[in-house]
Amino acid sequence: MIRVTDHIAIDEAELEESFVRAGGPGGQNVNKVATAVQLRFDARGSRSLPNDVAIRLMRIAGARLTTEGVVVITAQRFRTQERNRAEARERLFEMIREAAVRPTPRVKTRPTLASKKRRVEAKKRRSTVKSLRQGRPEE
Repeated sequence: MIRVTDHIAIDEAELEESFVRAGGPGGQNVNKVATAVQLRFDARGSRSLPNDVAIRLMRIAGARLTTEGVVVITAQRFRTQERNRAEARERLFEMIREAAVRPTPRVKTRPTLASKKRRVEAKKRRSTVKSLRQGRPEE
């Protein structure tokens, strides 16, 4: 089990990694060695994530989410599999940490009567100024 937050731990078996050839740095090595990591995590079917966290994770994932609810993260910044693998996992865990934070609900507020009156008075003053600027047609 991989500990992500105090309350969330993900089973290693839920992470699916595949290695593919990467572009970028590596010289001739790039054509021979599969160093890029494609990390797949089934957010919708995960037993490790609470339902509300999974829903927020799918929203945060955006374009990285497949139609089946699988989050796909590709890491190819480094020249070694190990470093790319660590980066992909860290990016996933960071997304899960962000999803674990419950958003604070918005508290509806109403404008005070005094602020409504100030707004209307300001509009009236502005209207008066504009009406005084209107040129009177000559007779």
